[in-house]
Amino acid sequence: MGFAEFMERALYDPDHGFYESGRAGRRQGHFITSPEVGPLFGAVVARMLDRRWQELGRPAPFTVIDAGAGPGTLARTVAKADPGCSPALQWINVERTAAGRAAHTVGRSRSDLPPGPVTGVILANELLDNLPVRLFDADGHEVGDQPPSPEDRLTPRQDHAAAWLAQSLSVVDRGTVVVIDYTSTTESMTRRPWPEWLRTYRGHQRGDDPWTAPGTQDITCEVALDQLAAVRPPTRVTDQATWLRAHGIDTLVAEGTAAWRAGAARGDLAALAGRSRAIEAEALLDPSGLGGFTVAEWDRPAPAGP
Repeated sequence: MGFAEFMERALYDPDHGFYESGRAGRRQGHFITSPEVGPLFGAVVARMLDRRWQELGRPAPFTVIDAGAGPGTLARTVAKADPGCSPALQWINVERTAAGRAAHTVGRSRSDLPPGPVTGVILANELLDNLPVRLFDADGHEVGDQPPSPEDRLTPRQDHAAAWLAQSLSVVDRGTVVVIDYTSTTESMTRRPWPEWLRTYRGHQRGDDPWTAPGTQDITCEVALDQLAAVRPPTRVTDQATWLRAHGIDTLVAEGTAAWRAGAARGDLAALAGRSRAIEAEALLDPSGLGGFTVAEWDRPAPAGP
């Protein structure tokens, strides 16, 4: 089989796939995503959603689709932040694994994107790097289920990621598609040895090569932003640290610090929650980690050209 089919089975096989097994995520110790750092990321997302809701004229319903929702952590933290758009908010968790959907407690759950049109936001946080990717060697031959030499130069073709973006843009009639992931370009990846951009994770550390022990480790591939731009050029591209600051993370941290100072002597829960914001912000803004992720946004309808 080709590598894309191998990756699909290794991650999503109903009986033995890594994600279907429920082994992924913070509680299982393999990796941590921004929503799982703590509630701060969800609070910033809530502010972003309020801004977009206002810009769109406060529509009702205002649909937010968390694509690749996992256990629904983002939905819970956004709800806890109580955004102003809450009365109009229709939250949909899209998670293909039954293990993930079983953990959802906020919003509706689906295994695939709903049909459009919707007015609102589709948010994909660390989803596209887990979609199956086709690999081609220097001679143009497709790589299969046997590992190439680590020194080989391979070219990724991310048809599944491109198809996901095209579908998402067709679902959103008015609003924004937001993709947060670590990205690269096709040219950059082709120039580098493939183990630098096709990686596995197990226990918060790099795992073995993707062909080893399928179903026991996460498999991720840097997202070729140029292949997404070929579907439609993004409206905005920035890094996660800049994006979080644009949507008020510094204000939230300052509020948390003030709450800590006011309540530290009592040690109440509000004070402790405020103190944790500064710690969470360090991880979310770290340029060598989560803060360095790319945030690409596609507004719908697309802005008028010059």
